[in-house]
Amino acid sequence: MALRSRAGAAGLPPAYARLHQAFAWDVPEFFNIAHACCGRWAADPEHAARTAIVCAGVGAAPDRPYCYGELHAQALRLTQLLHAQGVRAGDRVALVLPQCFETALAYMAVLHMGAIAVPLSLLFGPEALAFRLHDSGAVVALVDAQALDAVHALRAQCPGLRCVLGVGSVPGGSGSPADLHWAQALAGAPAQAPAVPAPVTRADDPAILIYTSGTTGNPKGALLPQRALLGNLSGFICSQNWFGFDGGANARSDAVFWSPADWAWTGGLMDALLPTLYFGCTIVAHAARFEPLAALQLMARCGVTHTFLFPTALKAMRRAAPGTAAAGRGSGTRRHAKCSVQRQYGLRLQALMSAGEALGDAVFAYCEQELGVTPNEMFGQTEINYIVGNCARLWPPKPGSMGMAYPGHRVAVLNEDGTECATDAIGEVALHRLDVHGAPDPIFFLGYWNNDAATRAKYRGDWCLTGDLARRDAQGYLWYQGRADDVFKSSGYRIGPGEIENCLLKHPDVANVAVVPKPDAERGALVKAYVVLSPDALARCAGNALALARLHAQLTQELQDQVRGQLAPYEYPKEIAYVDALPMTTTGKVQRRVLRLQEEKLALRKN
Repeated sequence: MALRSRAGAAGLPPAYARLHQAFAWDVPEFFNIAHACCGRWAADPEHAARTAIVCAGVGAAPDRPYCYGELHAQALRLTQLLHAQGVRAGDRVALVLPQCFETALAYMAVLHMGAIAVPLSLLFGPEALAFRLHDSGAVVALVDAQALDAVHALRAQCPGLRCVLGVGSVPGGSGSPADLHWAQALAGAPAQAPAVPAPVTRADDPAILIYTSGTTGNPKGALLPQRALLGNLSGFICSQNWFGFDGGANARSDAVFWSPADWAWTGGLMDALLPTLYFGCTIVAHAARFEPLAALQLMARCGVTHTFLFPTALKAMRRAAPGTAAAGRGSGTRRHAKCSVQRQYGLRLQALMSAGEALGDAVFAYCEQELGVTPNEMFGQTEINYIVGNCARLWPPKPGSMGMAYPGHRVAVLNEDGTECATDAIGEVALHRLDVHGAPDPIFFLGYWNNDAATRAKYRGDWCLTGDLARRDAQGYLWYQGRADDVFKSSGYRIGPGEIENCLLKHPDVANVAVVPKPDAERGALVKAYVVLSPDALARCAGNALALARLHAQLTQELQDQVRGQLAPYEYPKEIAYVDALPMTTTGKVQRRVLRLQEEKLALRKN
């Protein structure tokens, strides 16, 4: 199957075109994630002693490294313990855990058995936890101490949950929210488990059940197969500038990865933890809440070479550590000597991937000028992760672009009738079941747990729909336009919020922004922007209400003129509201839907 865009293959960067034509997946019939990420390394005496996990100390606590041999040995003990609790292949085991060694260990043990890991965030409240535990039918839950009381309180709603294993908790027993205590239970489990043979899992066997929230209704459980990790790797390698290799076919193991992304989410699990271990490298675990300056210090201390930082994290870094960008800022101040953040902190970054929202030109430039690395923006979903993105080492990223299809994936931008869009026309991003050579693409999820109707709705023939809109330029780069339900029409014009938000973020007084439609009887909708001011802008007002009002009036005019001058006249925000913060998901994405519904309610009240 030829790799072509509407512009033809001639428009593609040569290195990109060559890579796609040569690339093919080798998916064996039998494959096990835990063996690929841990067991095979532990079996090699030289590699068994290499560091797999570094648990970064919080406060005065020292960093604690764990080698591959230790990870595998402890996983065998946990496998024996889970087997004793009745866990068998295909059973669901919930993991309510933070970034720590025990979490990596839990994944290895559960996947080693052929059971299904159900990652659940510590940020979930009781209702969210209860739904997922009940819907998945989890039989055992491994729960961090800070979530034990919440899980204990909802056990009556989860009759299938037979055992709660407390991690970092007081010993289990009568009166305890945990049935078993992690340290005590593992100490009593034998290192070898001859009675618990690891099932020979097939590549298509289920491995991970991750719940993803949509715009309406209950969250859906996306069931990922063992092979999904293999389908994930081409995008991971490219987005990390050939992670784990020396530029050719020779593997290396001196890469150190860290991301603040929760290991309970796709971004932390499939974009960080599992692929790092697959290549036998080191990943840093840090359970503390993300703080921009602490993150820079952590990356320097641990020698982090590769990272995934979502846009909100990078924006926070840019505000907290502006580096050269702050030199000479403000009237009457003494100009400081130029010093990039990279030099200031001694960063050793070789690659930086970002995803979730478009970075925007200002943040893109910050990464290059201050962090010393060109960011590779990426796009994917829980169901089909790592399908589109950039690779600064092989093809030049365009600031603001999602990039192009990663090796092997057949990606298209489709019209509503299922045909491919013309160049620069907006359509829905979709992935074909078959790769560019006509073989099955291993990245695909198996379906939604107990929800066949939702699974069918995800497809149009052999195309898996993402619900995200983009346009493809003449060179084959995709440009994100927003969720399908984020795009709206004003006076007959189809408007995507992404491009407008990117334009507004270029203003130094804007820290964050969201664009939504405001219902209008004459035009259908008006463009409205919600703006969060930068710390510098707020500092200039010094808490003075009159000064703040003047700033709002001046900035509104400047922002409207900026969009008029750089985009189309119909795209400028007719109304701008200034807010302290935007509604965000737990994964750092702006919830435009919340603001859109807010505008709709206000319009109904007025009418």
